[in-house]
Amino acid sequence: MSKHEVVIGFLEDDADQAELISLWLERAGYTPRVFRSANEFRRRLGIEAVDLLLLDWMLPDATGLDVLAWIRNSANAELPVIFLTARSLDEDIVKGLESGGDDYVVKPPKQAELLARVAAVLRRRGVDSEASTDLTVPPYHIDLMRRRVAIEGRDIELTQREFDLATYLFRRQGRIVSRDALLENVWNMSAQVSTRTVDTHVSRLRKKLELGGEHGWRLTAVYQHGYRLEQA
Repeated sequence: MSKHEVVIGFLEDDADQAELISLWLERAGYTPRVFRSANEFRRRLGIEAVDLLLLDWMLPDATGLDVLAWIRNSANAELPVIFLTARSLDEDIVKGLESGGDDYVVKPPKQAELLARVAAVLRRRGVDSEASTDLTVPPYHIDLMRRRVAIEGRDIELTQREFDLATYLFRRQGRIVSRDALLENVWNMSAQVSTRTVDTHVSRLRKKLELGGEHGWRLTAVYQHGYRLEQA
């Protein structure tokens, strides 16, 4: 996966801070997406289209802990979250981590350190932005160089689009991926386009890869949200 495919959300109401961090992320090759309030985060994209969230503690309409609790109790509870906040007391850091944060960075952040922490959390959570030649999710093996998927060593014939779809979903296992995100990232089409193409391809992929629970994995539709590849 190339870095530009990794979307980093940033929930921050300070415009200057949002602009600076977004610039750092862009220069590092990521795609940033800024949210100015908790309500905007829930309303616009929620946790569907981002691969990691940088979260401020002090927001105009909620606290970072409120947002984190909402995420951890949602259908997309596995979304990686890094606190990025001016709150620097030891008890705040401990509370943020104990509440489900993956990491905690105190403002003002150092550019190199923040980017290193983002990369580290992505690696731990299975959304590695570094180049790799394969992806193994037993019993599935995805050969990124040869563009092939195998189940227990048995090659499965997929179209190029089906392969791209499978790779995108396996990299985000356990999380909801919205239909709009699939259109934008797998088909390179505007999310405003009305089409049943995604649903058709998901259905075919489910059958070809036997993602009905037979091999311990299930690809399911989440009503009004999208799709999720999860352990059965």
